[in-house]
Amino acid sequence: MKLPSFFHLMKQFQGKMQSSAFTGLETNLQHAAFLRKMEQDLKREESLSTPLQELDVVVLDLETTGFFPEKGDQILSIGAVKVHGMQIEEKHTFYSFVQYEGEIPVDVKKLTGIVEEDVRAAPPISEVLIRFYQFAENRTLVAHHANHEKIFLTEANKEHFRIPFKHRIVDTAMLFQLVQREQIAVSLDECCRFFSIPVQKRHHALEDAKMTAAIWCEYVKMFVESGYKTLMDVFIKLSQLKQGARR
Repeated sequence: MKLPSFFHLMKQFQGKMQSSAFTGLETNLQHAAFLRKMEQDLKREESLSTPLQELDVVVLDLETTGFFPEKGDQILSIGAVKVHGMQIEEKHTFYSFVQYEGEIPVDVKKLTGIVEEDVRAAPPISEVLIRFYQFAENRTLVAHHANHEKIFLTEANKEHFRIPFKHRIVDTAMLFQLVQREQIAVSLDECCRFFSIPVQKRHHALEDAKMTAAIWCEYVKMFVESGYKTLMDVFIKLSQLKQGARR
């Protein structure tokens, strides 16, 4: 009786292992299919010709261990909120810590409030990115000093998915040149003060994204009032300012 019982247990265990492996493979295939579709959708994105009042964007912010992903700095958290035209979609937000096994630099802890306990049991970056891209879909991304977000997402895409970062990303710091032409580099706090936007919970990814979203809405309002119809009009004006500055 013992021998059949042993083989029965082994068969059950093997079945569970195969089921688990199949589930993992199925999830990976679903993620790969989603990423392929996202790439196809991004090729067809029409943000440049969409009227600004109807443009859908996702405003995001990353908290990281430093500024150089190519030297090992990593993402600690991602926060984002959707915006339609000049309207922040308060109910459509995204926030997640990202798994990190190293020691967080002391200055980053002080700045962000993120400690090791927050990120040790957090989901891995590949999982968080899939969830974020599912949230963002093929919307244009917006961030303040957006090159920070772009280089980290580019590096993460390359490392974990072997695909390039293809989302269009707009820099709200750069757009400030259309408000005050002599000022190129402007902090998030300075932008908030200029537009009388309350600064709260600074250096929390979701709260920074919400403040940046409020700035974006102010820009859209000003651009529409100035006669800009689309994002293309805004980019053309920025290009003209750069050309004028070189002369």
